[in-house]
Formats: sequence, C-alpha cells, structure tokens
Amino acid sequence: MNAVGIDVSKGKSTVAVLRPFGEVVKSPFEVAHTEDELSELANLLLSLDGETRVVMEYTGKYYEPIARYLRGAGLFVCVVHAMLIHNYGKNSIRRVKTDKADAVKIASYGIDRWLHLPEYVPEHDTRILLKSYSRQYNHYIKLKVMLKNNLIALLDQTFPGVNALFFSKPRKDDREKWVDFAVKFWHRECVCGLSRAKFHERYTAWCKRAGYKASREKADVIYDFACACVNVLPQNESTKTLMNITAAQLNATTDTLHAVHCEMLRLAQMLPEYPVVMAMRGVGVVLGPQLMAEIGDVRRFTHKGALTAFAGLDSPPFQSGQFESSKRNISKRGPSALRKTLFQVMDVVLKTAPADDAVFRVSRPKAQRRQALLRLHDGRSKQIPANLLRPYKRSFGKCLLALSRVGGDFFAFGILAKKYY
Repeated sequence: MNAVGIDVSKGKSTVAVLRPFGEVVKSPFEVAHTEDELSELANLLLSLDGETRVVMEYTGKYYEPIARYLRGAGLFVCVVHAMLIHNYGKNSIRRVKTDKADAVKIASYGIDRWLHLPEYVPEHDTRILLKSYSRQYNHYIKLKVMLKNNLIALLDQTFPGVNALFFSKPRKDDREKWVDFAVKFWHRECVCGLSRAKFHERYTAWCKRAGYKASREKADVIYDFACACVNVLPQNESTKTLMNITAAQLNATTDTLHAVHCEMLRLAQMLPEYPVVMAMRGVGVVLGPQLMAEIGDVRRFTHKGALTAFAGLDSPPFQSGQFESSKRNISKRGPSALRKTLFQVMDVVLKTAPADDAVFRVSRPKAQRRQALLRLHDGRSKQIPANLLRPYKRSFGKCLLALSRVGGDFFAFGILAKKYY
C-alpha cells in the first residue's frame, strides 16, 4: 500500500511516497516534466512492493502531462480538488508551505482516503479542444468589446455618433458595417468635404465593394449628419493612421473570433449530445457549444444532483441542534464559466418567451425581471418575492431539464432542476 503524493507545478513536480503509520518510502524529490524523468518515475513506482496509488491536485493544466503519462504506464492516478487538500490535516500551529511539505500532505491524504479515491480518466481530445476554444472565445469577446469601445471613443473626436446611424446586422464573417465605414470615412470632413452627389457615388461604390447594401436615403442621412457634427481631432495623416490602426485591430479580432466560433461549432457537432443540447430553448450556435464544453462528458455524472453540485448551484445544508437555516446561497464551487453560460441561456429564454406559454403569463415589469435574473445568477434566490420566483422556477426546469439517450444511457441536462424545479 503505497501512497504517492505529487505536488505539481509548472515544468516540474515534487514527489513523496508514504505507507501507513507514517512510513516514508521515498523522501520528497523533484521530477521534471520530461520524457526521460517521467519514465524513470513510472519505473520507480511500478517497482514498489504492494499496490501503488498516485494522488495529485488540480493545478490548471500543469497536472495533465504527468497524470496522463503515469496513467498510460499502468498506474492508478487520482486527481482531487485543491480545496480538499488545502483543508486536510490542519492540525499544526506552524504554517509550513513548501513543495516538499505539500507532497507529503497529499500522500497522507491518499492513505486516509485510500478506499474513496476516484480514478482519473482523461477527457476525449475533442472535448478538451472544445473547452479550449470556448475559453478562447470568451477571451476574444472581452477583447472585442474593449476594442469596439476604444474605436467609438476615437470616432467621437473625428465623426461623433456616426456608429449609431448603422442598424444592419453583421455580415456572415461577423464584420460590422460601421467599423468598415470608419476605415473609409474616418473623419467628418471625408463626407461633408464632398458634394452630396459625389458622396453618394463613393458611398455606393464602397458598399458594393465591401458587400453591404447601398441606400440613397442612408447616404443622405449620413451626409446631413456629417455636416452638423463638430470634430475635435483634425483631418491629417496622424489622425488617419490612428483611426486605421484602431479599426484594423477590431477587424482582426472579429476575424479571429469568427474562426474560433466556426471551429468550436464543428467540434461540438462531433459529440453525441449535440442534437439534444441544440434543441433546448435558449440555446443557439454559440451557447450550445459553450454549454457542452463546460459540462464535458455528462455520462460521468450518476444523477442530476451531481451535475448540479458540479456547476456550484447546490445549496449545502446548514444545521446545528434545533437550528436549521432556510436561507442558503449556492455553493459556487464549480466552474464560473458554466454558471455564466447557464445565466445567458436563461436570459435568452426569458427574452424570447412565447406569449401563449402558461409558464410566462405572469406579468413582471422589466426592472423586476432583470433584478430577479441577477439574484438568481448570484445565488440569492431566497431574496426574490415568491410571485416573481415561481415562474422562474418553472422556466428553469422546463428549459434545462431535458433527458437524452446517448450511448445507451439517459443523462440529465437539468443543471438547475434540483434547486429551481
């Protein structure tokens, strides 16, 4: 019975091997994440007498190379939540924090929890890629919003308010008309410095070349608006360069975001639960793949309560003696990205609610609806009045409680069913 505790860090790990009653088999030593040293470590652990189990923490993505290698070598590998290790064995006055001490602590945890250690099963490559693309998509969305606000701030100094004149939907490649317009007509003088007929001609030619719909009425609105504007920055080469650079950054981010989304959708279509998830109300071509990416392989959850706890949406009991709390917040111990995706799905459901659906017939002012959504997102459902919470409970269950038959098993996608249905 050998418990191997591995404290993982970037590029290297600290390994300690213990047996019951504090017997030290191997004092803590360092191992680099290279082919040779991992091979030596695997051979060493396989040569030990008795059963050997390897325990390590979730540490971002650093643990995956060593966990996959040792599992591939035939060793039992268990990866546990870092909070479980952090809260284990706090029986010392001194606060010692070293890699060696952590490795010994993890090994001791493995001995105490020997019979309850779950075996590490690596995710399929498609799911790993999908989750990586989903996280990158969220990153580029934030970047795009920042760059868009930056471009609008600069336009307010050269062509104030021109972005508000365009209402057309983005093109198939997600390019927006007002951004491309700001590249061509980056200053109000680029419009009002021409005659009305000349601007009509240039605007129409630009729309055809860029793939946008040309309208004479829109050209008149833009021309009149430009003549009434007051600029701050002058019309010179320095201002033009600044505007072009800013718009080019935004367009480059938009192109990257479009490519990431296309690949994310392609990967999601390869998974068996794709048709079930996409059939849910409030789920589209963006939120569907993100929901699948954040949940992962739903077959690893034995019941819907486990899925609820994984998302951090369960309310742990709080009771002592005769006291039992009735107002508890959600644990928020799961991935925040999953809770954000679920919130966005529910937001879409409520915004697109059919008028003839009995679930949504309760009259709710917009401000109260928004407040209820925010409280649900923050886990403060107990603070919502009963008449407002009741339809939300039912809509959560109706939207997200769907059963699918994939691979011969039934899986519950009702993340919020346990709490809200």
